[in-house]
Amino acid sequence: MSQSCNHDCGSCAEKCNHQPMDKSQFLAPLHPQSKVKKVIGIVSGKGGVGKSLVTSLMAVKMNNRNHKVGILDGDITGPSIPKAFGLHDPLMATKEGIMLPATTATGIDIVSTNLILPDETDPVIWRGSIISGVIKQFWSEAIWKDIEYMFVDMPPGTGDVPLTVYQSLPVDGIIIVASPQELVSMIVAKAVKMAQKMEIPILGLVENMSYIACPDCGKKMRVFGESHIHEIAKQYGLPVLAEIPIDPKIVEMVDEGAIEFFEEDWLDEAAKVLEAL
Repeated sequence: MSQSCNHDCGSCAEKCNHQPMDKSQFLAPLHPQSKVKKVIGIVSGKGGVGKSLVTSLMAVKMNNRNHKVGILDGDITGPSIPKAFGLHDPLMATKEGIMLPATTATGIDIVSTNLILPDETDPVIWRGSIISGVIKQFWSEAIWKDIEYMFVDMPPGTGDVPLTVYQSLPVDGIIIVASPQELVSMIVAKAVKMAQKMEIPILGLVENMSYIACPDCGKKMRVFGESHIHEIAKQYGLPVLAEIPIDPKIVEMVDEGAIEFFEEDWLDEAAKVLEAL
């Protein structure tokens, strides 16, 4: 950086570390036949909070609101999206080897490692660099036709896959998934701070497993104790988009591969936020 630097990078001809990074140079290209309008990451700082469930429910919600939806299953080593939608057959491909996403009964397009394995129970034993490459392939070497909302289901944490997605895909925003335990406040903080460092917009928080509603009286029972989601949201100036209850019907529908036929209104506010992007 020049000693006479006035911090006005727009009027400066020099190249230095002070200038903001051009993120577009890292973006992976879409296939020429693909079209994707909005990319939404579904993330969490830890596993077991229901990130894949929220991805599935958000995809179903937007699809039911007459938007063309796709899911890029970024949880390469632990994919569960195909199971939730009852998809088991291997992906088809063009003669050039370009992947054709599987399509669910209601028209949601999906690409996942479980749809390219010889057997869906085979483990994926790959190093991080290979996994990052697969993420880019799912984006660039698949034909995503007229997708209005692409949901990327990411593995937990702040490692290779979130970094690859944030750098290689044109992410319009992320939804952070949490659960009620107090420990989660620290985990959410990690996800928030990573997104901020990567300059990725945070659309809001979704709390899963918030409560169980009594089937007789409707009273909400906080199985994991009182929620801390609103405290966390206030701390970072973020909206709480939904509080999803524990509902045995969800488990049943996922196990049957019929999650797209599950109807709920918990994510209506989240849908409105996406439509306003």
